[in-house]
Amino acid sequence: MTTPQGELLSHRPALRPEILLSPALLHGPATVHLIKEPTAGAAFEVGEKEYFLISRLDGVRTLAEIGDEYARTYGKKLAAPHWQRLLQLLGTRGLLAGGPPRPEPAPRAAGGPFRGTALRGTLRLVADAHATTTRLHRVLRPALRAPVLIPLAVLVAAMEVVLAAHLPELARDTWWLVRHPAPLVAVCTLLWLSTALHELAHGIAARHHGGTVGEIGLRWRLPVAVMYCTVENYRYLARRWHQLVVAAAGAYANLLFLLPFLAWWAALPPGDPTRRVLSGLLLLGSVLGMVNFLPLPPLDGYTMLGHGLRVSALAPESGRYLRLRLRDREAAAAYPPRARTLYLGYAVGSALFVALLLAALATGLVFLLIR
Repeated sequence: MTTPQGELLSHRPALRPEILLSPALLHGPATVHLIKEPTAGAAFEVGEKEYFLISRLDGVRTLAEIGDEYARTYGKKLAAPHWQRLLQLLGTRGLLAGGPPRPEPAPRAAGGPFRGTALRGTLRLVADAHATTTRLHRVLRPALRAPVLIPLAVLVAAMEVVLAAHLPELARDTWWLVRHPAPLVAVCTLLWLSTALHELAHGIAARHHGGTVGEIGLRWRLPVAVMYCTVENYRYLARRWHQLVVAAAGAYANLLFLLPFLAWWAALPPGDPTRRVLSGLLLLGSVLGMVNFLPLPPLDGYTMLGHGLRVSALAPESGRYLRLRLRDREAAAAYPPRARTLYLGYAVGSALFVALLLAALATGLVFLLIR
């Protein structure tokens, strides 16, 4: 005779196929995984043991078989109440196949695509951002291959070497540019277009590697207004390399944008007024692109570092660990060795890095002012 527990353990529950599971992430002292229900956009964290069970709910293995794997791995056999609580949790969140209807997405705030005030707000520019980036991706897909991207990356690196060799000239011309409003406005307009391409590049790269784009729009805090592109689900991409590419795509696009202007600049003789304007564009644009690679929040380099290290909330958790280390060494010692190394290294390293950057900027400003 089958017992209620035996009947439960013979079940073969499955997650809905669209449920997203992230790779392991270090978050504070714990290793966690993110689980997301894409329709409603709800996401939550689970620990390693919970992930072990949830990730094996494939509709093929029984709960008894998964429980045996769990016992071999963690040395503990799960009783029926554990399974009941887990399945109830997953069911109420709409994650199980054949469960209750999935929750509908929350309706957009009233007022259409505009949110905020005239001084600070956002404006959604397209009704379906994912469809828009899909169309752009379809057009650009032939260029998103290694045989195209790698030579372009080599050209970008060569451009930076050329610009570094002509840095004194570029600095003088940029100083001239900032004192002449008309050409400065033209350069700022081109740099603004570069930032728009930066955001679209994130979306197209995400689409290329299986991510989704939630929204494309304009965000302003007067007098500054910039485009934005909300990339969703990038944390759930299976390959770390794909996450890094999505994060780096914007700064890469910024630098690619400068290549034709470099050719134009190189074709002009020294002293040409147009060359002066292009010098300012190249220097400011190059700084804009390279700064995005710095590992400081909220820059793309910080996002890349988090993906590369598989760490969530690196900056705030580093600050939290450092404060804990100063106040309660015993509690700080409870962190695993990898967490202690990463958080302390980032807290100290980022502080030194910012100090060096500020010193370099101050030195550059002094150099320009005394010339």
